[in-house]
Amino acid sequence: MSGRPDTDVLTARPFAHRGLHGNGASENGMAAFRAAIAAGHGIECDVRISRDSVAFVFHDDDLGRMTGRAGPIADQDGAQLDGARLPDGGAVPRLSDLLALCDGMTPLLVEIKTNGWRVAKIAAAVAQDLDAWPNAPVAVMAFNPLVLRWFVLQRPRQLRGWVVSQQNKGLMRRWAERALALWLAKPDFLACDIRDLPSPFTARMRSRGVPVLSWTVRTPDDQARAARHADQIIHELGRG
Repeated sequence: MSGRPDTDVLTARPFAHRGLHGNGASENGMAAFRAAIAAGHGIECDVRISRDSVAFVFHDDDLGRMTGRAGPIADQDGAQLDGARLPDGGAVPRLSDLLALCDGMTPLLVEIKTNGWRVAKIAAAVAQDLDAWPNAPVAVMAFNPLVLRWFVLQRPRQLRGWVVSQQNKGLMRRWAERALALWLAKPDFLACDIRDLPSPFTARMRSRGVPVLSWTVRTPDDQARAARHADQIIHELGRG
């Protein structure tokens, strides 16, 4: 990984999945992110893009589950989304607001969510926000290797990871996906489904010096498995 950022930031502390939510704090909301920072955890979040190319911290394609509004997030402008409210009463955060909260101190995993193969707009929007914090401990990651390919070509020094799950996939499909993703994305790390561990693939990558994070760790058994077969966890432990 010569010339790339140091990956030690990925293994130094656990990452709270969508923030330390529960106990009244909504997932991917500022209260959950503040709770994660207070607990000394890193933060994992999801990012989608508004119609006018603003990066918002939000998991679902549709607004309904978390805000009660109907329709895709991509169909609303940033100013409209600023008025949406999560179940805990907080706003849907902009990525720029979360970066300011982390203040270049708290490690942050930004999972970029896409539909289909057109990725340039959301990748560029995330990169623009990250450019304001050039020395912050931030990594981008995605299931879609084309997102990571954009960063390979446009922001090659950005720490990046491939999110992978082998669930409900045959051997040939798994092999083909891996080969293509590793060639396109050149990931600095993997974020692996806890259900897939142990895995010869992740063991091989770890032997090559590629850290493996495991998601989503929810139980003591998950935690013990990750301790044996991964380098750090993305978790919902202790959630209320």
